[in-house]
Amino acid sequence: MTEDRIFIPQQYGIDYCKSPQAIVFEDFVRIYFSYCVSDGVKLISKVAFIDFDKHFNAISDVHKDILGKSKLGTFDEHGIFPFSPFRDGNRICAVTTGWSRRKSVSTDTGIGLAISADDGATFKRMGDGPILSSSLYEPFLVCDGFVVQSEDNYIMYYIFGTDWAAYEGASQPERTYRIGVASSKNLLDWDRYGEQIIPYTFEGEAQALPSVIYKNGKWHMFFCYRNTVGFRMEAGKGYRIGYAYSEDMYHWTRDDGKISIPISDWCSEMQCYPNVFDLDGEAYLLYNGNHFGKDGFGIMKLEEL
Repeated sequence: MTEDRIFIPQQYGIDYCKSPQAIVFEDFVRIYFSYCVSDGVKLISKVAFIDFDKHFNAISDVHKDILGKSKLGTFDEHGIFPFSPFRDGNRICAVTTGWSRRKSVSTDTGIGLAISADDGATFKRMGDGPILSSSLYEPFLVCDGFVVQSEDNYIMYYIFGTDWAAYEGASQPERTYRIGVASSKNLLDWDRYGEQIIPYTFEGEAQALPSVIYKNGKWHMFFCYRNTVGFRMEAGKGYRIGYAYSEDMYHWTRDDGKISIPISDWCSEMQCYPNVFDLDGEAYLLYNGNHFGKDGFGIMKLEEL
């Protein structure tokens, strides 16, 4: 495996580049991500992209705010992160994670749908509400959608919250996530599988941002995981990247030892927000490093799937 950091946000006048996600065009690769601006109270996340040649040299400036502002009181009023694009026939769509602030806890989330009419340069929301949100058994924090197509179905991997809990010494309640899956015929109406699909490896493990590719007769999932408590400041408790494989898209075997990211200064404390994609028959993995994307994103060619 080879890896390299290909984007440092401060060089483009922004502070963060969270959750890089790729769409491959004939002659270039477009990488979307979320960056932060202030709304006068706190930071909110907006969507941007930058184009790279197929050797991952930047060939454009950053195109900012490609989705525009949401409406007052909507599920994505306080930002979009992540933004997950995918091709759907001749059009480019994206599932979005919208954030809205809460009082007793910091936030809640839902998953929306956006469509591009100009080949991925800008997007328009399909509506003001989410296509997937909280339910009886997934009561909060439904987010991080990633869509793949299989036969005549759309399959979405996503995460849902299982717990908000206050801990001694923590400044706010912290959240725990698990990975789930749902299917749809039309991208609007979703049937949930009804249980977490990736086993956890320790108590208090929070899983996030699944990303899936089909290669060599199997489905391969990359995701990130962390400790619920202490992940913001304590060494060894921040995000790491995990891996699982499946033959049917619903039942997964976890094998984190399959993925090993070389450690550099910019990703020495954290490796998070993976996005796996195919480029000319080869699999590549985008990921963020330290400080939830403040230290940029890198890319690694996956030679062992």
